[in-house]
Amino acid sequence: MAQNANEILKQLDSLLSRDNYSAAKEHLLTHLATAQKDGNNNIILLLFNELMGLCRKLGLKDEAVGYTEKALLKIKEMGIEQNIGAATTYLNCATVYKAFGRAADAIPLFEKAEEIYNKNLSPNDTRFGGLYNNMGLALVDLKQFTRAADYYNKAISVMKQNKGKEPEQAITYLNLASAVEAELGLLAAEGKIGEYLSVAEQLLDSGKNRTDGEYAFVCDKCSSVFGYYGYFAYENELINRKRRIYERA
Repeated sequence: MAQNANEILKQLDSLLSRDNYSAAKEHLLTHLATAQKDGNNNIILLLFNELMGLCRKLGLKDEAVGYTEKALLKIKEMGIEQNIGAATTYLNCATVYKAFGRAADAIPLFEKAEEIYNKNLSPNDTRFGGLYNNMGLALVDLKQFTRAADYYNKAISVMKQNKGKEPEQAITYLNLASAVEAELGLLAAEGKIGEYLSVAEQLLDSGKNRTDGEYAFVCDKCSSVFGYYGYFAYENELINRKRRIYERA
């Protein structure tokens, strides 16, 4: 039976929603073996993307980087270097490099993705928001704070044009808080950090009755940042929101 990308991703999402990472990885590897046997390059590239992301999340550096390099080679092999699918892969690969201390290697891949997006997408496409946020993170690592802030503000502008994307805006404001701390130091940046966290809290609270997995993911992602800055009650609130959503699933 031919492999179906939507079914593969649906099963993957089901496993990840239960935090069953070992089963998720086995699921991807099983389908990868089948796709490689069948020579199904589209599915192979999809699975390389999912595996690099999962391994990044699990802190498996060598595996994540290995799948990143395989994905980049697969793009060349398929001759799709200027396709939207390639841009998504460039973004994912760059995110892996950034996560494991290779921000300088990530930036050219982010820039490739940005170039392709600019040619093919509406300026308010939500994919720009993810790209700009991830570029900002890498630029902060490289101490290019002004350029990072520019990309974060561009991400906010994009998400403001898309209904229901307040949680994603919140993530960007938390990124801005981390960036200003990295630039100025915790004490000097305290006032600005407080402003950014306040806006992020308002944005997250605008969706507090949501029950979707996307909102649960954002709550999970944001909770530790609030905890880091001493907002322990709100950290616990976000953790509880995530837990309630997953318990309903």
